[in-house]
Amino acid sequence: MGPFDFPTEIDDKSVYRRNVALLGEKGVTLPTFSELANPFSIPEPLRASLSSIDPDTADPANLYRVHWYNAPDRKGFCETPAHIVLPESLTGVPAKIVVALGAHFPMIGAHKVLAAYSCLAPRLVTGRFDPVRQRAIWPSTGNYCRGGVAISRILGCRGVAVLPEGMSKERFDWLQSWVGDESDIIRTPGTESNVKEIYDKCAELEQDPDNEIVNQFSEFGNYLGHFACTGPALERVYDALREDEPDLELTGFVAASGSAGTLGAGDYLKDKTGARIAVVEPTECPTLLYNGYGEHNIQGIGDKHIPLIHNAMNTDFVIGVSDAATDGLNVLFNTDVGQRHLAQRIGVPAGTIADLRYFGLSSICNILASIKLAKHLDLGEKSVIVTVATDAASMYETEKHGTLKAYGWDGVDSDGAAQLYGTYLKAVATDHVLETTQVDRNRMFNLGYYTWVEQQGIALADFDRRRDQSFWRGLRDLIETWDQLIISFNEESRAVAA
Repeated sequence: MGPFDFPTEIDDKSVYRRNVALLGEKGVTLPTFSELANPFSIPEPLRASLSSIDPDTADPANLYRVHWYNAPDRKGFCETPAHIVLPESLTGVPAKIVVALGAHFPMIGAHKVLAAYSCLAPRLVTGRFDPVRQRAIWPSTGNYCRGGVAISRILGCRGVAVLPEGMSKERFDWLQSWVGDESDIIRTPGTESNVKEIYDKCAELEQDPDNEIVNQFSEFGNYLGHFACTGPALERVYDALREDEPDLELTGFVAASGSAGTLGAGDYLKDKTGARIAVVEPTECPTLLYNGYGEHNIQGIGDKHIPLIHNAMNTDFVIGVSDAATDGLNVLFNTDVGQRHLAQRIGVPAGTIADLRYFGLSSICNILASIKLAKHLDLGEKSVIVTVATDAASMYETEKHGTLKAYGWDGVDSDGAAQLYGTYLKAVATDHVLETTQVDRNRMFNLGYYTWVEQQGIALADFDRRRDQSFWRGLRDLIETWDQLIISFNEESRAVAA
């Protein structure tokens, strides 16, 4: 079945019954999207039981942590999603740049586990996926496949990660500790922007009916999971800020292109608050900006194509950020000398210095793009830009050492720290910022034709109907449908367990 064949009813009753029995025997219940959007609606006994569960294990209870409300210890819940308000001393702009933290998500320490769950759960509760017979194939450039492998392991099925061989060593180390067999890690040629090579491998794997391709770039469950859960979480952060400053205005939402799933949160915020949506991509691979291509190292973004689930016609800005900047700031933010420079020479508060560890490469990219947007719009102190830190610096320790080697440095001295700060943070400018017109949006939308219609065989009528916002608004009805299917499925699986 294709991306537009949305699961809305039980398709295969025999598979459905097996899924009910399997999850019932394993004691697995599935959270609804409404519970992940508001985890305080999760039954109190279940929430209380989480305090004794390790968030980094394949325990079924950790499905109820696949949301933004995990406390810093990753065991309890917090009233407002964890976030950091970056000070002007770091950003150089008076606008409030607010970063929601993905590092508190369970198992993978990144919010992509929400996307993976959002894509697989509807398949499970409609009998479209048979975890006993089938392997779940997770094409990705890093974190999504880790989320998919984690969800697969909870279900007791084989999850297969398909990702470029040039991704960070830490990703592969994590995968090797979670997959059942080394053959379940498939390395494709290239690096971050080599997504077509991933698609080619998936087309090969798809010839075997026992392989279910769960492609984040074309799975509308990815978009809807973020619309239903990430969007309201970010709105809650904004509302919390306004409790102290009621006259704040949410001006923009910034997120890297990647699979475009997180941009679903932008559609939510735009509907609710009028915030404008800025999409970020690497200047080394400026597909949206300039119809460009290239290689880059901002792992998690920019893939030489337009994802099927990107609502391009609702995009207000496109902002380019160089991987030289994210690599350089990864060194500045995560070395003692770099942190001392920020604290002693720049005056960045100690609390912010301690929080820099939450920012991986794509997180730094989102922050730089937020600074660019604030400068482009000349925003003042009452303006808020919200963005996300997908994962933490711990996923890029080897990348940091690679950057030092590229600079010819054994380590960073005070002059090197000053150079990195001055070049990549203080000097952030408004180059490579496009405020989109209708012509720009149509151009970006049309670029997707070559991937999805010509290469991937999507029907032209399906491709084109995404141009109208009524299509995207209509998708939202699926959330309630899926929640009802999940509730019914859980009732049957509990009956099996009893």
